[in-house]
Amino acid sequence: MCLLTVDAGRHYPGVVDEPLIRNQSGTARERPVDQPVEELELEAAIARNVRRLRQQEGLSVGDMAAKVGISKAMLSKIENAQTSCSLSTLARLSHGFDVSVTSLFRGADLERSAVFVKANEGSQIIREGSREGHEYELLGSLRGEHKRLECLLVTLTEKSVTQPLFQHPGTEFIYMLEGSMDYAHSRSVYRMRPGDALQLDGEGAHGPVELVELPCRFLSVIAFPDSAV
Repeated sequence: MCLLTVDAGRHYPGVVDEPLIRNQSGTARERPVDQPVEELELEAAIARNVRRLRQQEGLSVGDMAAKVGISKAMLSKIENAQTSCSLSTLARLSHGFDVSVTSLFRGADLERSAVFVKANEGSQIIREGSREGHEYELLGSLRGEHKRLECLLVTLTEKSVTQPLFQHPGTEFIYMLEGSMDYAHSRSVYRMRPGDALQLDGEGAHGPVELVELPCRFLSVIAFPDSAV
């Protein structure tokens, strides 16, 4: 679940003061242009391992900081990948957790997958229920540790008496790019225009029920659960 918080404490010149929405499901930090990305990945690995080890011991940030011998603020920065650890700090952490220093780097050398598809070079696929005038371009399919992500660019260019209804495990996200259509999910129908977004439970029957303005183009991103991988 994505947690959002409002940050009302920061102000920027020339910008109307409005609350900033922050996504707390991950971490983000600024990187100087001359700082290698590898350094950030190393700091992120240390952050994950330190947080995991502390939680395994059932200690708060303050209690763990006291045990290790560093300040609470420093441990908090380390767990949020907001600082680079000195050798002395790494030594204190490994001693406090009773682990080797190298174990704090675990996961930093993993190759993280990515799929890049240039414009108009996605694979054309035939999706079950597709018909004349329905094009599905696969923009990428990525198997992560827990889910498979499938990204499609869908183009509908011909009206039909019937439209396909799909059902699948997982969650689907639809973002309208061009045209207009009525899109059904379960017992609801949504009029979708460019810029509109719809996130839905894939188990509910869903699909376009009327193509209002052609051509209709939209992105479809499906996250399949563990059981479907």
